[in-house]
This record gives sequence, structure tokens and C-alpha cells, in this order.
Amino acid sequence: MSMRSTTSTTRQQTSTTTFGDVAYLETGRGPVAVFIHGVFLNADLWRHQLSGLGDVRRCLAVDLLAHGDSPYSGDGELTMTDQADMVIEFLDSLGLDSVDLIGNDSGGAIAQLVVSRIPGRIRTLTLTNCDVDENCPPAAFAPIHELARQGELAAALMALASDPETARSSLASGLERPDDLSDEMIAGFLGPLASSVARATAIQGYVAGMDSDPMVAIRPDLATFDSPTLIVWGTGDEFFDIAWAHWLAATIPGTVTCIELEGAKLFFPLERPAELNQALRDLWTGAGG
Repeated sequence: MSMRSTTSTTRQQTSTTTFGDVAYLETGRGPVAVFIHGVFLNADLWRHQLSGLGDVRRCLAVDLLAHGDSPYSGDGELTMTDQADMVIEFLDSLGLDSVDLIGNDSGGAIAQLVVSRIPGRIRTLTLTNCDVDENCPPAAFAPIHELARQGELAAALMALASDPETARSSLASGLERPDDLSDEMIAGFLGPLASSVARATAIQGYVAGMDSDPMVAIRPDLATFDSPTLIVWGTGDEFFDIAWAHWLAATIPGTVTCIELEGAKLFFPLERPAELNQALRDLWTGAGG
């Protein structure tokens, strides 16, 4: 059962893929923008973008496989490559030939993988703090990565889902103001991950299998991607140093600007939406609307 609430303008939908039914939030009208969240979160990360940009875009925020209301029923270990393939099938299922793509955290890595496969269908690309090239997963994520590799993350996730204060502490490193994160939102993010042993185990395998090889392999693809690309990066993030924003800007020839948000942390789309929304609006209108 869904743990999220929607508004009169934001609707929860599902789309059928070979990976199963994929849940997503939708609002607005016009050219389509697709938002991809990172590990342990879901489409609600983008709630302020959906509420603030629906006048210029039909905004779709997807729940990745095994996150939010999207199940994972595969037999093998879930990978970021699977997530990228799912996103492409998601676009296919809705008949979307041209989209603006936006990613955060490991969702930014997935966005880069999507770009490497279907560059001609990506009208614009926006990357916020995310895994890049060899920094996947980042060093600061090593304790969680190791917990997953030891087979202990699933139990930890299930424990966190029933303990909002500890859960808040676990998310605090990605937030400037963790105390402002409501118990309801914490439950919305972590509750679905712990809704079953199978779901928690799928997430555990997903995290355990994260490595930089798929990201390093797409360097040549990024180096030829010339659609308008926006980079918006918080400088206070312990996971993704600003140097990686500069690497992306130097690597992707389509980069139009690299915006640094002083002191912002990993999940700044939740905390500082006005700055990101304005940057997206400027990109989209500058790219022909």
C-alpha cells in the first residue's frame, strides 16, 4: 500500500514494463521532464519540482525498482544498469521520444547511463550531486556499501523503518536541516524499503553490487553528448565533491552552465527547491521551451 499523499495537481500513476509495474508521480502539461531519485528515496524527493514547474513541463518523477511503490520481481541481483534499462522502457511505454532528464545521487548515475544509451531522445540533461565516473559509490558511502556486502543492510533497513529518530540521523548527512524532515516524509522514504524481507533484500543486493565499472565505461558517450546540459551542485556535500561537477562540465560538451550552491548538501532539491527550479526553468526556456 502506498505511504505517500498526493495533491489535486499531482497524480500517482503506473506504467507497465518488463521489470513490472513502475510507479510515478505526474503533474503539469507540455514537454516532458523525467526526474530520477537516488538509493533509499523515491519520487517524493522531487515534490517541490513537481509543484513548482508544472506550468512549463509535464513532470514525471519515477519510483526506481524496489523503491517507493515500484516492486522488483527479478530473479537476479538488481543493478544500476537494470534501473537505466527500466527508465528507457518507461519512456517507451508512455511513447516519449524526447524528454528533459534530471537526476540526483545514484539517480544521476542512472541518468548518465540512460544518456549513454539513447542520447538522441534526451532533450536536456540536468545533473545534481551524484555518482560520477570512478566516484561510484563515493568513499563516504563505504560503510553502507560494506554493510550490504556483508548481508546486514536488509535487517538495518527494516529496523530504521520503525525508528524515525534513528532514520533521521541516517539521512542527516545529506541534509542541511535534518530536523526539518518530518516523520511522515521519513516513513514515506524508508517504509517501502522495509515493507517486506524480499524488498529489503533486493535493496541490499542493489547497494552491494554498486561499482564504478559501468560509469567509467560511458566516458566516451558523455564526451560526445552535446544536448544542453545543466549541472547544479551543492558545495557542502560529503559524498560528492564539487570537483566532480567540474569533471562533468569539462567532459560533457553540451554543458551550458555549472551552478554551485554554497553549503547545499546532497538532498538539496528538497531543501533549496527555489534555486534548482529557477535553474531548470532557465535551462528549459533557453533550450527552446
